[in-house]
Amino acid sequence: MSNVTIFDHPLIQHKLAILRDEKTSTKEFRELISEISMLMCYEATRNLPLEDVEIKTPMAKMTAKKIAGRKLAFVPILRAGCGMLDAMLTMVPSAKVGHIGLYRDEVTHKPVEYYNKLPGDIEERDVFVLDPMLATGGSAVDAINIIKRSRPRSIKFLCIIAVPEGIEALTSAHPDVELYCAAKDEKLNENCYILPGLGDAGDRIYGTDVVGEVTVDKRGSTVKLPAKK
Repeated sequence: MSNVTIFDHPLIQHKLAILRDEKTSTKEFRELISEISMLMCYEATRNLPLEDVEIKTPMAKMTAKKIAGRKLAFVPILRAGCGMLDAMLTMVPSAKVGHIGLYRDEVTHKPVEYYNKLPGDIEERDVFVLDPMLATGGSAVDAINIIKRSRPRSIKFLCIIAVPEGIEALTSAHPDVELYCAAKDEKLNENCYILPGLGDAGDRIYGTDVVGEVTVDKRGSTVKLPAKK
């Protein structure tokens, strides 16, 4: 598929192997997520347009290249997507940031929206949606549906690991969205987790394990997040 890019760069693949290892510590896992995201950002922004600008070095005047006025926005899907955000901002400090909050219903495996905050000028920006895992594709599809309501210039989706089911769901629902990932894994298991995968990305980024119910305020109502099994 022309709008799907799977990175095969040796540095990305090396770091991904360490990331997957169950022995990798929370600190190292978090750092690796950031490092891989930075390398992916470098590749995913390859086609940004450039323009000529006149500058003066300490030695002479010259014509140099700068990005041609494109405004970017990074939108992580809470909470795991936030693990990719700082690396993206390191590469593009001027980008604005939005957040989409979705959680997966443990019974239906469908995403439920609980938070949505995007930059006010999102229609002027090229948006990069961030989420380490593309499993069923439900969260990605819904997040992009939410963002498209604000009519951004373009949308790209960056993840670290994807499976065929998620790729199919995303590209079918949003054929105009470019997808970038570091690895295409085998399949989903019966609980819709990626195999071989790396476990729960959010838990490994933040050092959390099995938790009880959490109450989330949603426009005046409450939503209970089921405990992980």
